[in-house]
Amino acid sequence: MILMLLGPPGAGKGTQSQLISEKLGIPQLSTGDMLRAAVKAGTKVGLEAKKVMAEGGLVSDAIVIGIIADRISEPDCAKGFILDGFPRTLAQADALDELLKSKSRVIDCVIELKVDDTQLVDRIECRARETLAAGGTVRADDNAEALKTRLMAYYRETAPLIGYYFAHKLLKTVDGMAPIDKVGVQIDGILKEHQPA
Repeated sequence: MILMLLGPPGAGKGTQSQLISEKLGIPQLSTGDMLRAAVKAGTKVGLEAKKVMAEGGLVSDAIVIGIIADRISEPDCAKGFILDGFPRTLAQADALDELLKSKSRVIDCVIELKVDDTQLVDRIECRARETLAAGGTVRADDNAEALKTRLMAYYRETAPLIGYYFAHKLLKTVDGMAPIDKVGVQIDGILKEHQPA
């Protein structure tokens, strides 16, 4: 099963991806992790990415797709995988479709974690306060202002994918504001519909 999670920063995509990964025994593929692994492994695409990053540039869609192509060819992806944080744009979605088509594979389901932006900002601020009260360290980008900037980028670049996958009849929506376990229950219901009888 090939799944994708969509939703703004802080919606809980990473948390839910890990839970699905454990339940289904398929890997969660985060583009950031894959990039770092490819650079470390010194693959052809990894070396291209390393050069771009060393110059302070953004890694091109072609390089990211190359890294994903390498990664999904590995044995642990044979039964499927979960895409976390990719695609981010319509151009990337098209490139991903072409890549999967070339491997005779398709996306089974896109799960949107629908959230309320105001509550999301409140959630981030609350999480930061709790972390500090517990003597922990808050990530530099884990604050309301940084989140608002990331939300603007999400709505500008990534939100159009909701319509794209809806048009492809792949989109399912869950209430991302529910407690983590309740979101998991909603996702389980969707996954059951997509598993072979």
